Amino acid sequence: MAEEKSSSSTTTRSYWRWSKKDFFPETSFQSMSSYKTAISQTCPRLTDRLLARSSSTNELVTLSKVSENPMQKCLTWWDLIWLSFGSVVGSGIFVITGQEAHNHAGPAIVLSYAISGLSALLSVFCYTEFAAEVPVAGGSFSFLRIELGDFIAFLAAGNILLEALVGAAGLGRSWSSYFASMIKSDSDFLRIKVDSLPDGFNLLDPLAVVVLLVANGIAMSGTKRTSWLNWVASLVSGAVIVFVIVFGFIHAKTSNLEPFFPFGVKGVFEAAAVVYWSYTGFDMVANMAEETKRPSRDIPIGLVGSMSGITVVYCLMALALTMMVKYTEIDVNAAYSVAFEQIGMKWAKYLVSICALKGMTTSLLVGSLGQARYTTQIARAHMIPPIFALVHPKTGTPVYATLLVTSISAIVAFFSSLDVLSSVLSFSTLFIFMLIAVALLVRRYYAKDVTPKNDLIKFLICLFIVIGSSIGVSALWNSDERGWIGYTVAGLVWFLGTLGMAFLSKQRVPKVWGVPLVPWLPSFSIVMNLFLIGSLGLVAILRFFICSAVMIVYYLLVGLHATYDVAHQNELSD
Repeated sequence: MAEEKSSSSTTTRSYWRWSKKDFFPETSFQSMSSYKTAISQTCPRLTDRLLARSSSTNELVTLSKVSENPMQKCLTWWDLIWLSFGSVVGSGIFVITGQEAHNHAGPAIVLSYAISGLSALLSVFCYTEFAAEVPVAGGSFSFLRIELGDFIAFLAAGNILLEALVGAAGLGRSWSSYFASMIKSDSDFLRIKVDSLPDGFNLLDPLAVVVLLVANGIAMSGTKRTSWLNWVASLVSGAVIVFVIVFGFIHAKTSNLEPFFPFGVKGVFEAAAVVYWSYTGFDMVANMAEETKRPSRDIPIGLVGSMSGITVVYCLMALALTMMVKYTEIDVNAAYSVAFEQIGMKWAKYLVSICALKGMTTSLLVGSLGQARYTTQIARAHMIPPIFALVHPKTGTPVYATLLVTSISAIVAFFSSLDVLSSVLSFSTLFIFMLIAVALLVRRYYAKDVTPKNDLIKFLICLFIVIGSSIGVSALWNSDERGWIGYTVAGLVWFLGTLGMAFLSKQRVPKVWGVPLVPWLPSFSIVMNLFLIGSLGLVAILRFFICSAVMIVYYLLVGLHATYDVAHQNELSD
């Protein structure tokens, strides 16, 4: 009887609520005294949660109850393909290509896109296996929590949120740049310069804030509605992309490709690490698994199929740009629209700008869907206040989570320039994709209470050899070492580590869809992502570690105690 009353109270409770209990319902936060007690137990609690692993059932069933209302299963493979196209195309190709071709790669930017595309495709394979077997809104957060434990998942969660905030802010700034270039040949035309602020943060962008608010408002109104709008807009975008490629090659000059490597091979890899941003967004499709009707079939089609095609499109668009205009004359903020203006096709400038605006708008729409669902699952686990896990009963969308991401990204977009945002985003993305590859190897080779201790030790040794040799390759590259001996040794060590893993017995076989050539493809994904991370440069690495340090402080003060209480709530109630 008491359970019925409690259930009735829950269903009739207003969605809009702001009490302390909604934000911090855990025992550790009931009073200052209980919080002090929790803080005093930080070390034993950290030991308890450091390697504690979740389960598929917990992520799929138990945690979903925190949202009170279910998300609507309304998406098919057709929706996922177009959501992938809408999310990925426009989120970087119109934004970063000009910047990196001008500053780092020159005409060899096409190779940068090919390298990043290969790395992204390897990550797609890893994501697909997880998403097909664990179709939950948490995406990589849930996958890592199941295989690598709470603490690693929290670091990933923090970087996922950082990626969401920075990605949305960067798109908002880029939208503003392209719109300004349609009015005047100055991409900063609509921004407000404040000389008292440091460079990179002194151009205030109110238009970017408005764009973010509108896009996220649409995403909150309903998943299927957003998917339909994305499909219509993406059809138009596809037609314009064909125009850009065809007319770009018609007006191409092979002389513009000389010199092909103006900044050397290192510049190609530095650009590849940054243009990886252009491929971010495919994980949003994996993140929609909870709202997919048949995830075991639809997600592999949506992810692998769309990303293979997008890689080819990106390479063709990058080549067309650098053949139309000399890399030294490329506009770093609105590359394609200004390029057509420079070759005398002024009318095409507006067509390309409209397409770029559309691409960035759909990226914002799909990004809003995925980012909010990341946040929802993180809140379901109580790593952030669980109020952000609530799903609205009418729209079937996580309104609170969307509002959280929107408000913070709007503030970031208002102040931060595009080059500052892109380097932070690329590091976070590459870090998460590397962890997903590690998690996949753990999933295949380790099962708790099943794997013999000797096999576990052998697997961990092989894994550390793979990761260590991958870091070694990246370190050699950044030390400007170009001799073949160091790379040969590091490559041989990586090969032996992977080969040793291949001889071990697999503990789990995928039930639905599996990554082929395990452990070779995940191992190669690890070395590719770590190599690209190393190519980002010292400043981006320092920014990442500073952000991670802040996340760890928050975890030790809040997240650790909340998740500990949830994990031990039965013991606490006793």
